[in-house]
Amino acid sequence: MTTDTTTKDTAPGAPAPGTTVLDARGVTMRFGGLTAVNGVDLTVNSGEIVGLIGPNGAGKTTFFNCLTGLYIPTEGEVRFKGKVLPAKSFKVTAAGIARTFQNIRLFANMTVLENVLVGRHTRTKEGFWSAVLRGPGFHKAEAHSRERAMELLEFVGLAAKADHLARNLPYGEQRKLEIARALASEPGLLLLDEPTAGMNPQETRATEELVFAIRDKGIAVLVIEHDMRFIFNLCDRVAVLVQGEKLIEGDSATVQGDERVVAAYLGEPLENDPGAAEAAEVEAAEAAQASETARADDTTTDTAAGKENDR
Repeated sequence: MTTDTTTKDTAPGAPAPGTTVLDARGVTMRFGGLTAVNGVDLTVNSGEIVGLIGPNGAGKTTFFNCLTGLYIPTEGEVRFKGKVLPAKSFKVTAAGIARTFQNIRLFANMTVLENVLVGRHTRTKEGFWSAVLRGPGFHKAEAHSRERAMELLEFVGLAAKADHLARNLPYGEQRKLEIARALASEPGLLLLDEPTAGMNPQETRATEELVFAIRDKGIAVLVIEHDMRFIFNLCDRVAVLVQGEKLIEGDSATVQGDERVVAAYLGEPLENDPGAAEAAEVEAAEAAQASETARADDTTTDTAAGKENDR
C-alpha cells in the first residue's frame, strides 16, 4: 500500500520560531594533509535565514557537504532538531534537510513536473506490490504527489511550464526549478549554494523574494553566496569563513564593519587593528581624494562612476 507523509502548505512539524534546527559543532574536514574546514560551529534557528560567505577556497561548499552527508566530518558532529545526522545523504534528506548546488543538477530530459516529483520520493512510502499492481492506493498517492508538485511549481512561478523539458528553461528558471525540487522533500532546513550565480539583477531580486517566502512557510534557510548586496539584504545573521575557519558571525552591520572581513576579501590579512591616529589619517586622505574627484572633468567622473558600480 502507498502512503504519503506530508502536509499541504507548510513544513511538517515545523518548530516554534527561535528553536534550534541545525547545530554544527567543531566540524572539521581533512583531505590527507589538507584541512579544508577547521572546527567550525554554526547554528540555524527556525524562522531564520543565515548566510555563509568567504573568499574562494574558504571551505564553504565543503562545510555544506559535511552538513548534508556527502562528506563524513573528520571531527565534530552535526545535529538536526537535536539528533545527530546519519552519514548518508539520502538519510539526511529524509531527516528534513534539502539542498541545491552551485552547479545546477536537474534531470535535463525530464519535464519540469517530473523533476519536482523526483523530489517527492522521500515523502512517499510505496510497497513493492503496490507499485507493480498499481492499485487504488498507488493511484491516490500518485495523484496527491502531482497535486503537491503543482502547488510548488505555482509557488516558484513555473506552473505554466510544468510540461516543458527542464533543459529548455532559461537559466534563472532552472534555478527556481531546483529550489522547487528541493522543497518537494518537505524540508525543515533548506541549504542554498550560490542561488543567484549568473543571474541578472531582476532575477536576483526575484530569488530574494522567493527565499523570504520560503522562510515564511516555516523553513529555515542557510545560504552560500558571493553577491554581498544580496546576502546582507537577505540574512538575519552572516558567518564568514576564511581558510576553513569561522572568522566572525553576526548581523549584517557587524560583519560589514569588521576590518578583518574586508582584509580577507582583499587578500591582505590585518595583523593589528588601526588606532585612532591611523583612522584619522585614512579619513583625511579619503576627504582629499573626494575633493580632487569633484574637480575632475566629465570624462574622469564617468570613469570613476563606472568603477564604483563595479564594486
